Amino acid sequence: MSMIIRVKQQQIAQLMSKGKRLDGRGLNDYREIKVEMGVIEKAEGSSRVLLGKTEVLVGVKIGIGKPFPDTPNEGVLTVNVELVPLASPTFEPGPPKEDAIELARIVDRGIRESKAIDLGKLCLEPGKKVLVVFVDVYVLNYDGNLIDASAIATLGALLNAKMFKYEVEEGEVKVKPGYTPLPMQNYP
Repeated sequence: MSMIIRVKQQQIAQLMSKGKRLDGRGLNDYREIKVEMGVIEKAEGSSRVLLGKTEVLVGVKIGIGKPFPDTPNEGVLTVNVELVPLASPTFEPGPPKEDAIELARIVDRGIRESKAIDLGKLCLEPGKKVLVVFVDVYVLNYDGNLIDASAIATLGALLNAKMFKYEVEEGEVKVKPGYTPLPMQNYP
């Protein structure tokens, strides 16, 4: 074990014995949370969250696609996570690694299982055409607690999202003037 690691462990143990963390917070104190919504002009919805020094940016795009065969009357939610290499020396460029895939699944499951979005209202033509909600999570600075920061930023971006008004006429999807909010029904 290197000298630096031993010194760090001693420092942590000493602070914990005084009921403190490395950043000066008490053991049960929350990190400061800041949420900004509508930060990406070209996205249908976006949010930036600072949870302590952890920073996460989320953008939402909405497109037309096919439903899953087992849910022909529901829209689709898809979550991707990018652990940007500049956010931490442990994040590497290239295809998503296990930790990015796991974080995407956790965020996806939180939104999906809480039924935050009424996916039934995203069906344009049962079995054929639905709206697909693409959620892209970018970790810009990593200082712990990515699950909470990513979940909060995702919910903020979904609440901020607006979508075109669509109508199906004779099998054709037509965009109508104006926007409507994403059909949110729960706030996990």
